[in-house]
This record gives sequence, structure tokens and C-alpha cells, in this order.
Amino acid sequence: MKKLDIMLAEKMLGIDAVKYQPTAPFLWGTGWYSPIYIDNLAVLSNTQARNFVKTELSSLIIEQFGQADVIAAVATGAIAHGVLVADNLGLPFVYVRPRPKDHGLENQIEGGLKPGAKAVILESTVYTGANSARAAQTIEAAGGEVLGVVAMFNYDFQVAAKTLKKSRLGCVSVGNYDTLVRVAMSKGFLSEADVALLNGWHSDPEGWAAENQGNIVD
Repeated sequence: MKKLDIMLAEKMLGIDAVKYQPTAPFLWGTGWYSPIYIDNLAVLSNTQARNFVKTELSSLIIEQFGQADVIAAVATGAIAHGVLVADNLGLPFVYVRPRPKDHGLENQIEGGLKPGAKAVILESTVYTGANSARAAQTIEAAGGEVLGVVAMFNYDFQVAAKTLKKSRLGCVSVGNYDTLVRVAMSKGFLSEADVALLNGWHSDPEGWAAENQGNIVD
């Protein structure tokens, strides 16, 4: 049987959720420019891919973190995935904003988080790890206990590994960057030259953007 990361990579390529634009890089929320973009929300519109992601995220939570009391998604990209997983596991669901709302109840955690509740943080994509670390601090400040982080996809940047380690957060994911690139090349989506460019970017995404400002098309 194929490994989960290979299966996810194939599904993402199959639904055209992987975009490669080295001469017109994508601007991320981190402020980095990237020659590749993984549209993880695209799985929501494909029944087969959506069910696969829901099932495998649920299995990872059970296998890696045991019995959780609540699924806590990081707003906003992971909310839909989190609802699917929480419903699949029969667990309560909350989502965590990066900062409190500036109106209404001014909540930072939406939904009911009981004191002492064991939460698994759910991410759509792990970039720098900062969102997960911030969510964990918010949950703990509200009296919850964080068991760890589960993600659909992890870019496996060094900065994320350092951030999660510093925050004492274990993180598991269904898919990852290295496998996606390898599968994409095997299927002819990427050439060896493309992979070389991507490897250079992945080793220093912040520096890569600075060096390639002339190639960036707004």
C-alpha cells in the first residue's frame, strides 16, 4: 500500500491544486515569495480528496495523540478541515483567531473550550510554525491543554521545526514538501531544473525572494 504522503501528493496533483510559477511567484502571508503554491482548500470541492484528508487527519490524531477532548483549528484556513475532522471523530470543535475580535464578544477562541480540555491543534498548512505556537499559547491561557499539532501539509521549513520545538509542540502531517516535489517530478509535472530551483528556494525562502525581486510579477 502506498504511503499517505504519496497518496496525498497524487491527489493534489490530480485536482490541479499544485501551482508552479517561478517567473511570477506567489506572495504568502509570511511576506515570502514562493515559486510553488499548494492550494489545500481545493480538496474541499473534491469529494474523494476531501474524504481522504478527513479520514487520514482523524487517524493521525488518534494514533499520535490518543483521546482528545476538542479539535482546535487555526483560523481561517483550517476551519473547514477542522469541522470535518471533529465531526468524524464525534468531538467538539473550536477555532482560534490570531487575535481577539474587535467587535461583538471580542473572542479569540470561537466555541466552547472547557477548562482542562485536551486539544489537538489542526492546521491546513504549516509554514513557519508561528500560527500553531500562537494558537497553543491562546488555548493554554484559556485553561486548555495542548496535545500537539496535526496538519494536512507541512512545508518542512527549518524555521517551523525550530518554532515548534521551542513551543514543545509535536507535529504530524498527512503530506509534506519533499514527497510532493518527488511525486510531481515522477509524473512530469516538474523537470529536474524545476526541482533544483525549488530546492534552492526551500533552503532559504526569505533570501530567495530578496534575490529574485527582478523576476517577481505583481
